[in-house]
Amino acid sequence: QLTTLALQPKIIPELVHGRVHLKCSYSSSTSKPPLQYLVVWSRLSSPGKKEQIQRDTTLQPFSYVEMNGRDLRLGHTVFCTVTAFSRDTPEQQSLPEESKGFYAGIKFAPESLQIAEDGKEHVLTILSTVPITCPGQDDSCKITLHLTTEESDSQLLGPPDITLSACQVDLLRAPCSESSCAATTVTVTAVTDFAQDGNRVSYIRAEPVGWRDSLWRAYTPKDVKVTVQDLPTGNCYSFTDPHIITFDGWRYDNYKIGTFLLYQSTSRVFEVHVRQWDCGGHHSATACNCGVAAR
Repeated sequence: QLTTLALQPKIIPELVHGRVHLKCSYSSSTSKPPLQYLVVWSRLSSPGKKEQIQRDTTLQPFSYVEMNGRDLRLGHTVFCTVTAFSRDTPEQQSLPEESKGFYAGIKFAPESLQIAEDGKEHVLTILSTVPITCPGQDDSCKITLHLTTEESDSQLLGPPDITLSACQVDLLRAPCSESSCAATTVTVTAVTDFAQDGNRVSYIRAEPVGWRDSLWRAYTPKDVKVTVQDLPTGNCYSFTDPHIITFDGWRYDNYKIGTFLLYQSTSRVFEVHVRQWDCGGHHSATACNCGVAAR
């Protein structure tokens, strides 16, 4: 009975003669009579709708389709559906089996981030699901991505809500494994802006630059959505002659003249120095702030 065959088709990327192909492989059966396979390649054209791009009838337990940049481009989600036939009696056929969808292009892990204004770094992995080609002998096999951030509330003035550890990263070709043919990382941190501006949404955009391979031309990966949770920030003060209020609300005065360490972080390289001069003259021993330096 051919209806019970477990073909389990799976799509994997491969380079064939320096060009990116997708290979649909499936379990070959040792049953008799000998079998042939109908492989139908399709791509997702809209949510829930597939468009056929190629049909193959083969005796082999695999089938290839080339990513030619036209009917199959980066950014497409691809499927292969396999049906086995008996070569002697073609009316005997198995039930068609469909592979999982294979997304060809740049992926991010995680696909979206929820972070807070707490200074913590969050690792974002950027990977290519297809092999990186080498356009010329002198070029290294890599794709360079330019990273930018964009606020969803563009009408709001002020600093950006997120910052990246790098503005440009390279995806270097590596052996394909677990749906990754090249990978790199970048860290994302929420900007502590000392403003009560609520939770805001930002986006990270990655654009290939300097590409010579036509496959990467005019391809922009999907943006990464970053939701930043607004956290209340502490304030401390030093004012007039000078009265000081600490982060936890303690109040005291410092009438001395000189340079003092006003604040020093215990978790990062950040400190504030204040300089106080005599501003009371002969009438009173009073010091006033006259300078500040922040590291």
